[in-house]
Amino acid sequence: MRSTAVIALYGKGVSKGIAIGKALLLGSEFNESNFSHITESEISSECIRLENSLKAVSKELRALKDALPPDSPKEIGPLLEVHSLLASDTSVCSETKEIIKSNLYNAQWALVSYGKKIEKQFEAIEDTYLKERLSDIQQVIERVVSHLSGNSARYLPKISNKSDSFILVATDISPADLLDLGDQKFGAFISDLGGPTSHSSIVARSMRLPAVVGMKNVRELVNPMDLLIVDGDQGLVIVNPSHKILSQYKKKQSEQKLAQNKLMASVPKVPLTKDGVAVNLEANIKHPSEVEFASKSGARGVGLFRTEFLFMNSDELPTEDEQFEAYKHVLETMNPLPVTIRTLDIGNDKLFKNATNTEVNPALGLRAIRYCLLNSEIFITQLNALVRASRYGRLRILLPMISHVDQVVQVKALLEKCQDSIQFDNRSNSTKIELGAMVEIPAMAIAIAPFLKELDFVSIGTNDLIQYALAVDRINDSVASLFEPSHPAVIKLIKMIIDASDKFKKPVHMCGEMAGDSIFTSLLLGLGLRNFSMHPNNFIEVIQRVKSTDISKVKQYIEPFLEKDAYIDLEKLNAL
Repeated sequence: MRSTAVIALYGKGVSKGIAIGKALLLGSEFNESNFSHITESEISSECIRLENSLKAVSKELRALKDALPPDSPKEIGPLLEVHSLLASDTSVCSETKEIIKSNLYNAQWALVSYGKKIEKQFEAIEDTYLKERLSDIQQVIERVVSHLSGNSARYLPKISNKSDSFILVATDISPADLLDLGDQKFGAFISDLGGPTSHSSIVARSMRLPAVVGMKNVRELVNPMDLLIVDGDQGLVIVNPSHKILSQYKKKQSEQKLAQNKLMASVPKVPLTKDGVAVNLEANIKHPSEVEFASKSGARGVGLFRTEFLFMNSDELPTEDEQFEAYKHVLETMNPLPVTIRTLDIGNDKLFKNATNTEVNPALGLRAIRYCLLNSEIFITQLNALVRASRYGRLRILLPMISHVDQVVQVKALLEKCQDSIQFDNRSNSTKIELGAMVEIPAMAIAIAPFLKELDFVSIGTNDLIQYALAVDRINDSVASLFEPSHPAVIKLIKMIIDASDKFKKPVHMCGEMAGDSIFTSLLLGLGLRNFSMHPNNFIEVIQRVKSTDISKVKQYIEPFLEKDAYIDLEKLNAL
């Protein structure tokens, strides 16, 4: 008999918000009914069946990646690529074949046994981030087992009406699972496995859906169509809540939505601080299709268009015409507001499709402007497309990974040649192109004066600036606690950049994650920053903080900390 008892389950809240809905269970193929012994005469055919399924799943995952719509969460493509490579890994096939031969297991049983063997090896790993990568292997194995069992994808009941009142419940959720769901909509994700850096967590945050992961046995405790409350703020899932609890959470959910809608309706075009200082908010985008949402959200321009995503998701490099159309669309949509387009920032963790990184230390290697200047044909094609598109709006070109003034000088010479080679119907239609650079290498921040003489503006890239200043890999969970935006050295570098830019009367922007985190808004305003660029979803919280900030009080509060190179108490600062 189905249990309808009220159950409170705790896990890790990895994406904030409240969702209320019926449970939909993502099925599992790890069922003993699929496992059987075979005879010695069946070994060869079972090994062939395994090979064929591994190949089919690898091909299927790659096809899913290639068919991704432009508005898919940016994380899904690279994750599908990883899963496709795992399915084609020769060691998976060869070791599973050995289990088939030695134990006389069918392919499903042998593959699950291989997975358990790998799981035991991962138990000895202390690194949290690496431990969570076990889920990649488990997800691929489950998909292959599903294929071997005659199913094209893991079972999920089809929803007739498109609704966000359903909660997806699973042992784990892979990128391919999300695509299998098609256009079905969900209010939240909850899962047995996972942590803050697991893929279900990353995707949930990018989709702005509440999520609680690492719940151990929620898949077993929850029945299909159980009523669930998911509290992403508290890391809590309530199964079959009482009428009183349900009413409380409905009220809380309604209040949150009402507050958000009210804020959206009252978002000013140019927010002002308490003491009347105007603050400029621009949008970060990675694809031309995102510009409409940025415009509707009230962005005063595009502060960062990451063009590398035009290159990474294609089998071939985009042509000049293809790039031109992409840049033109963004410029026309935002005109007369400015659009900052960053030149190709390839390398490190961002690679061309099917490419592998063989550098010993890719974060410090051939990437971004270094790659572009060495591969001038690719770079000139992009510059030509940018120059052609510049007549359709106000274009700002942003150069990544600048460390030497000579790099800026070389780009200016190339850009001038491109401008001279392109003949507009009417020369007066060509507009001035502003040239800027990311300040993300400490060397540039420390000795910035010569750069400012050559540039029209600068933009602080806090993600890499913090990484390089503190010698902390920002995507390594084992040292995540050392990645501190509030570190006195980081704050000092930001202050140096802003002060120098003001001295040279050059605009200074910030486009890293720090710009979109409202915890730092008041501090950055006190340091002198007036131009912020972020994902439009962050506008409301940042605007709230802007409107509650008195810059004169902030400056007075932070001055003693700056003089002593000490940590600033952000909690007290934000309470001023």
